Amino acid sequence: MKPILEVKNISKKFIIDHEQQAYLSLRDKIQSVFSPKRTTEDFWALKDVNFQVERGETIGIIGKNGAGKSTLLKIFSKITPPTSGSIITRGRIASLLEVGTGFHPELSGRENIYLNGSILGMRKKEIDLKFDEIVDFSGVEKFLDTPLKRYSSGMQLRLAFAVAAFLEPEILIIDEVLAVGDAEFQRKCMGQMEEVSRSGRTILFVSHNMAAVSQLCKKTVWLHDGEVKLIGNTFEVVPAYISRITHHDYQKNWTLSNAPGDDEIKLLSCKLVQNNRTIGVIDINQSCEVEIVFSVLKPVKNLICGSSIYTLEGNCITANADWKPNVYEPGIYKRSMLIPARILAEGDFSILVQLVFYDPSKRSVYLPDILTFHAHDSDHPDTVRGLYKEAWPGVVRIGFEWTEPRSIDPNLSAS
Repeated sequence: MKPILEVKNISKKFIIDHEQQAYLSLRDKIQSVFSPKRTTEDFWALKDVNFQVERGETIGIIGKNGAGKSTLLKIFSKITPPTSGSIITRGRIASLLEVGTGFHPELSGRENIYLNGSILGMRKKEIDLKFDEIVDFSGVEKFLDTPLKRYSSGMQLRLAFAVAAFLEPEILIIDEVLAVGDAEFQRKCMGQMEEVSRSGRTILFVSHNMAAVSQLCKKTVWLHDGEVKLIGNTFEVVPAYISRITHHDYQKNWTLSNAPGDDEIKLLSCKLVQNNRTIGVIDINQSCEVEIVFSVLKPVKNLICGSSIYTLEGNCITANADWKPNVYEPGIYKRSMLIPARILAEGDFSILVQLVFYDPSKRSVYLPDILTFHAHDSDHPDTVRGLYKEAWPGVVRIGFEWTEPRSIDPNLSAS
């Protein structure tokens, strides 16, 4: 059977226009019409991209911002043509690229369901059969006859996803747009995409959330500067991508003039410390600390120091904060969060640091991903990749102890 999607030497060029001079006067503007001083530059968003997608596959497409992911999806969806190369599709495509794409703001939610279904090539009878499921999933029944322009971006997203997922296209293309939705809706979407995948339809999923890509996709394409850097099994491509983009930044320092904060508190430094050394590669068999130094400029009360550890895929491993009521007089203070030994598995992590008040009207210092580090196991430096050590890198690692076997039947002896 032929692939449902073939990408053959796809390239896309954009022309960047550079204006050499800022025209400040009317005379300069008029003169520029007759003698424009401009230069142009060719920018290749995609360069000779090749891969195939088999029927029923769920493919992840990953890469940093500007790698060409969204451009590729827009070519798939025929929103923009490629400069060279070709794409062969053997099925009906539904795209969810931006909130509101393919919808008309003046039409009601009900009318947009039928409009979008017609664009996908569905007959009215087919849409009628799926109509109730679409409305139920989207949760917009109360506003079904309200013009779409009065929907929030989240409501528009829920309706757009429901239409795309339930009208059963052979190929479903989903961009990072799902990040607009709340956590509950994202979980519903992931569940529905898994259901779509099990039904034998094909999904192309672009996301910066590596946990979602790993959960949903067996195969992943890594784009870098418009080219295919790596393509293959997700559990090989995603770690390779993460290790490439990770730069361990285990210490941050600020002066009082540029420190994060306000006229009450300033964060002066944060760093990762093990064995009294500031370090970016820790041994998981020893404890370490996240050390925070901050300045209090005015007397404050109920100031909370907090820190959280995340995998680079965005999963929170542990969070800790000092919730005890307290009063700080002006001065410089140091607080630390202890990370016990043998809690982390090997992998790469990021650290969130925050200084917040009980009073929500006060400004907080909130710095996600401010530190990054690598954890390794010094007890087993040569262990090959295995179930216990690296099957789930970056998760909490807990050691279990087993009791000695004993018989619960007095007529049997323990073995």
